[in-house]
Amino acid sequence: MQVEARSGAYRELDVEALAVAVFKDENADEGFLKELDTLSGGTVKAVLESEELKGKEGEIVYQHLLGATGLKARRLLLVGVGEAAEYDPARVAQMAGTAARVLRSKNVKIFALLPRGKAEPGVIASTAVQGVILGVFEPDKYRTIEKEKRAIERLVVVVDEGGDEILSRAAEQGRIIGESVNFTRDMANEPGASMTPTIMAERAREIANQFGLSIDVLDEARMEQEGMGSLLSVARGSDEPAKLIILKYIPSGHSEESGGDLLSFVGKGITFDSGGISLKPGENMELMKYDMSGGAAVMGAMRAIAQLKPPQPVLGVIPCAENLPSGKATKPGDVVRAMTGKTIEIINTDAEGRLILADAIAYAKKLGATKIVDMATLTGAVSIALGDVNAAVLGTDQALIDEVIGAGREVGEKFWQLPLDKEYSKQIKSDIADIKNVGGRKAGTITAAAFLKEFAEGVSWAHLDIAGTAWGDEAKPYRAKGPTGMPVRTLINIVRRAQRDSK
Repeated sequence: MQVEARSGAYRELDVEALAVAVFKDENADEGFLKELDTLSGGTVKAVLESEELKGKEGEIVYQHLLGATGLKARRLLLVGVGEAAEYDPARVAQMAGTAARVLRSKNVKIFALLPRGKAEPGVIASTAVQGVILGVFEPDKYRTIEKEKRAIERLVVVVDEGGDEILSRAAEQGRIIGESVNFTRDMANEPGASMTPTIMAERAREIANQFGLSIDVLDEARMEQEGMGSLLSVARGSDEPAKLIILKYIPSGHSEESGGDLLSFVGKGITFDSGGISLKPGENMELMKYDMSGGAAVMGAMRAIAQLKPPQPVLGVIPCAENLPSGKATKPGDVVRAMTGKTIEIINTDAEGRLILADAIAYAKKLGATKIVDMATLTGAVSIALGDVNAAVLGTDQALIDEVIGAGREVGEKFWQLPLDKEYSKQIKSDIADIKNVGGRKAGTITAAAFLKEFAEGVSWAHLDIAGTAWGDEAKPYRAKGPTGMPVRTLINIVRRAQRDSK
């Protein structure tokens, strides 16, 4: 998709359609809508006076502009966006995604978007481009009939102000971020047979080579040398070997000896999770292909960071394995030794994500990470607690937790902090080993984080449980059902906010 952003007049844009945000109870007799009504030959006022559209969030009216008008656009799409006071950049993205999905369904290939809003022009332009790119993603990759083949070929975002250079740069940044989120969504959507640990490592090599990231992939022999018994225990039941993917963005002119903080993103990469010997119920097990969404999010974020080129280095660590039952599989009651030397009693083999993250966090520390944000589709308990609206965030550094929440709020990804009092760690004490990998039915999301905390000592650490938010069971007006790409935009924004703060 070709994307561009510009300020000023929209009447002369030779596009197939014009998509415009309309606020709740907005009046066509004044301001911007009065001008648009005049140019459209009274269309806007007629729609609002008939109450066909009141500006409520998600409402749409689609009109062909017949006869002579003051617009070159041949069609007009009005998109309700709710209260003006609540119209933040996150809702700009939703408006843009809604417009893109509606217009694509009408076989529109070129359209102009007037998202409006009061944020900085560059933020509006970038966010609108992201929204359109995210909106046109479909999970129908392997469908051969009734497949969505229509596509938006060109997008022009029009904002009230802003220089052409600023807006052009913002549109390009929006394209990079949107495409990187969709990269993550595409990976999470792949069947387990098409996204094994080996294939994930190959995809990582592709983006490293394409965008200039450094890469290292540890095979099982190297993991054995590092003492990663926790990670390797998960892969025992599968014929597919485990991989540990290391991606690093190193800015131009940066010296490894210069020191300073090193931010690391660590993402769970269970490419298929049957539960192992503690086998999951068969119903909905097909969705367990998305259990590598955390790892895919790290890859998507690193893909974008390499192109956005912030001044600080960023490390990405992705432990990958399949969790399957077999005669070789780890059994409940087994004891394994992690890279740190801690011993772990395996109570439930379906609590495998924390086992691979434990060694990955330890390895990130070995590589010099001073700040670690890990993410994982880790617990079913988080869906019970927070549903599909908020992801859980827990950790040991309140400043980092606040940074995650703030960065997410700016891009429309919501996080809710859960407690991590030391009393919760009592639930994972083992009689035979140092710790056990589950803490019982109570506070399942918290005890999973308490387990990871055992391996994050000495660094600033935050944990994101995205099990309830990484997959959307229902389509939204602005997004297809299926993988959401959560929390790629938050990770990118954490890095970009750090860049702004350093100036």
